Amino acid sequence: MTRKKDPLRSSEWFGGQEKGAFIHRSWMKNQGFPPHLFDGRPVIGICNSWSELTPCNGQLRDLAEHVRRGVFEAGGFPVEFPVMSLGESNMRPTAMMFRNLAAIEVEESIRANPIDGVVLLAGCDKTTPALLMGAASCNLPTLLVSAGPMLSGSFNGEVLGSGTDVWRLSEEMRAGTITTAQFSAAEAAMSRSPGTCNTMGTASTMACLSEAMGITLPGNAAIPSVDARRRVLAFMSGRRAVEMVHQDLCMSRILTREAFENAICANAAIGGSTNAVIHLQALAGRVEVPFGLDDWNRIGRNIPTIVDLMPSGRFLMEDFFNAGGMQAVLRRLLDAGRLHGDCLTVNGRTIAENNGAIRVLNEEVVRPMTDPLTKDGGIVVLRGNLAPNGAIMKPSAATAALMTHRGAAVVFEDIDDYHARIDDPGLEVDEESVLVLKNCGPRGYPGMPEVGNMGLPRKLLQKGVTDMVRISDARMSGTAYGTVILHVAPEAAIGGPLALVQNGDMISIDATANAITLEVSDEELARRKAEWSPAMPPASGFERLFSEQILQADEGCDFELLKGRRGAAVARDYV
Repeated sequence: MTRKKDPLRSSEWFGGQEKGAFIHRSWMKNQGFPPHLFDGRPVIGICNSWSELTPCNGQLRDLAEHVRRGVFEAGGFPVEFPVMSLGESNMRPTAMMFRNLAAIEVEESIRANPIDGVVLLAGCDKTTPALLMGAASCNLPTLLVSAGPMLSGSFNGEVLGSGTDVWRLSEEMRAGTITTAQFSAAEAAMSRSPGTCNTMGTASTMACLSEAMGITLPGNAAIPSVDARRRVLAFMSGRRAVEMVHQDLCMSRILTREAFENAICANAAIGGSTNAVIHLQALAGRVEVPFGLDDWNRIGRNIPTIVDLMPSGRFLMEDFFNAGGMQAVLRRLLDAGRLHGDCLTVNGRTIAENNGAIRVLNEEVVRPMTDPLTKDGGIVVLRGNLAPNGAIMKPSAATAALMTHRGAAVVFEDIDDYHARIDDPGLEVDEESVLVLKNCGPRGYPGMPEVGNMGLPRKLLQKGVTDMVRISDARMSGTAYGTVILHVAPEAAIGGPLALVQNGDMISIDATANAITLEVSDEELARRKAEWSPAMPPASGFERLFSEQILQADEGCDFELLKGRRGAAVARDYV
């Protein structure tokens, strides 16, 4: 490897003998750094989203130490810095409210400091896209190390999947088929170790898609969080970050249009989270790659879901790792001619070179393309007068018979209205109805929470109904399931057609035709729109900034002012 000709960014801080360099080096030395670390070697930032408030990321302090060792071995200078940690399980109103704020922190921390390359440590749902988005806007040599999934859960002899079985057990308790005591007893059994959800939730999805896009070392997605091999991967990532700086292997060379197309195909194959749509749309905007919502239909349709993993299937991430992990899936897709095999990855090799010889070790977990879990697993993008800018659904988690459906709307104006009325015995609803939830989009909630997989009315659960069509401008957890139509755009809070739906309106969906229709005349909708008025915007604070800057779901819910690459030019010094 030959070192790039341009001087490293960090030399602008640490190089030379003038007053400024003296100041920068001297203050760093108060931490015990010896003089030879300032000799012009690459400075690698370890961007750590660890927090005790983010259980998924609880082991990242340990992984940071292994990254540090790898950087030192390769002749680099590791410096760890924190970033706001976004814990989906604790943050209110929703971690999505703060994804862009964390991305700002990552971007500005990298740009403002003497950093030549970056290792991103992320786990929980929003931390991965937030860190990737912020780093992408700087475009330095960067790679990601994921926290890894927690160990498999088990209770009363049954496998428990994090998230997925919460929804199932909650519905069973509401239906009266299990007791409150049984529901409570499952808590400790579900979460046996630090790490992200052990189902194919958003955290695992984003780890898998990051590997499919080549921004991680091979094998990163599925190694369990407490497995020693994840520490080895962290060590090797630290080593590789130094080499990437010498090669000037920046993010924009990895995150190409073809890499995003590979991610769409991979998401279909793994039965990935619907949240991947929003996060990849936003990331594409940061690296200035043309990437639209309809690409999910055009590229991802007719790709089968071959990973038999909750919530779509039976197994958990530990099983997936033992079956060959994401590398096994990429091998299947390469053999089927569904990937751009020549895409470059962070280890300097192509997707095909990294994965073309991988063996599938368990064909129940990673199934053959000819014997899939779901024949067509790609995200379905629906359009029509109810969602002019699009809405999405996940076929692998839906009931096949409901993918084409027509029913009368049962409308909830917001999430509080839903909670107040869903179990009312007098609610006029049957299994053919379509549940409609408004004002839970980016501005409406605010923050677009994961409430789109509305629980069914208790009186229908007690009759044995297990699924219904549900429509909202909200998101849902990647661990959730059901025939759920999400991300309706424009959202209700800004006057999108969803705001105009009334009880009893007929709604039809046809996933095969990518259609969603509110069977109300244009004239009647215009009359309703004239009577509609928006809510008052937030008065101040981050919520006000969020409301003013947030883009709609079809554009990735980034802030308008954050789109694009701003680079990492060294700013003027103050001395």
